[in-house]
Amino acid sequence: MTPPFPQLRYCVRCCMPETQEGLLFDEAGICQACNSSEQKMHIDWAAREAELAALLERAKADAGNNYDCIIPISGGKDSVFQLHVLTKVYGMKPLAVTYSHNWYSRTGYYNLLNCLEQFEVDHIQFTPSRKLVNKSARRSLETIGDACWHCHAGVGAFPLQIAVKFGIKLLIWGESVAEASGRASHFNPVRKFDAEYFTKVSAKLTPDQFAKGDLTRRDLHPLAPPTQAECDAAGVFGIHLGDYIFWDEERQTEFIKREYNWLETDVEGAYKGYKSAECIMPGVHDFTNYLKRGYGRSSYQAAMDVRNGLMDREEAWEIIKEFDTEEPYALQYFLKIAGYSKEEFYSIMEKLRKEKLQGVDIPVREKTRPSRETLRPFVEEFIETVRAEHKDRQNS
Repeated sequence: MTPPFPQLRYCVRCCMPETQEGLLFDEAGICQACNSSEQKMHIDWAAREAELAALLERAKADAGNNYDCIIPISGGKDSVFQLHVLTKVYGMKPLAVTYSHNWYSRTGYYNLLNCLEQFEVDHIQFTPSRKLVNKSARRSLETIGDACWHCHAGVGAFPLQIAVKFGIKLLIWGESVAEASGRASHFNPVRKFDAEYFTKVSAKLTPDQFAKGDLTRRDLHPLAPPTQAECDAAGVFGIHLGDYIFWDEERQTEFIKREYNWLETDVEGAYKGYKSAECIMPGVHDFTNYLKRGYGRSSYQAAMDVRNGLMDREEAWEIIKEFDTEEPYALQYFLKIAGYSKEEFYSIMEKLRKEKLQGVDIPVREKTRPSRETLRPFVEEFIETVRAEHKDRQNS
């Protein structure tokens, strides 16, 4: 079976195309993500774990009566595993910090509350208003070509804000940049964590650049990170747990399901139910990526499975062509809140295509598989349910 877009260059080992941002190929045509996966077999993980243990002990000693670290959490698979490792294995006292995209699915909201109860950690959450989320969703499509600028920005900014305000120096993220993104390798960690890290990697635009019209800089103030000078003055720095321990998301997911009753769900555009299970909108995010770059979430997952020997490239192409091409049900909700017609949506995405995909037929299929999730924010569904129950009691 041929790749979805023969005009693109693909990694000869997995199935990621050259249009993945930051992806590099070596002289043999193997992508950096595949090389990084191979490097994992040659790393002295016991030595790296010893580095982690020493780093965490220093953080404890430095913290005094303060929290030892911040763990940014969503309730997703990675953050739950992070909480397990850091509280149960290393005995850390973290402050859990959540930037809520305000698009929580029912399953995702359960997973967040469940992990807070299971690990008994203190927690701070920031939730932007529905109005801000909806305005940002509209602006996000025309600027960075997906629905999620406010989430990209907030996930980076809010934990840093809390770190500076509370004087907590260490932030601990989960998966290594080298794990699958292709932006770095385990032997070449080119990305430095700083105040602008998430702007460079995902948000792309600062709040000053993103603000326009009735979406003002004042509206976006909560999504702005502290300055680098403020972070330096507070001694704030971040690490990725996956740079110190062998990262295996399949085994880790099975572990947290078994030990902590974490739940998977249907995730649009994916053939696995654990990545971004906390949100109703990953299908729209990944579908826009497919329309711009020619690959979506199933390409990413299939590439990982090929690297790990769980399937061959022929099987991967079949899965990719089945799932990446599906128009997600959540697109209807996105168009409603953003105020776009479907025709306007596809017109915007066509203008944002990568050069080698311009003028190319990008297949899109109607999705017919049912979804277990109601693809609207769970909080809206919950409020309506409680109101209806209260009204029924009044009328009975």
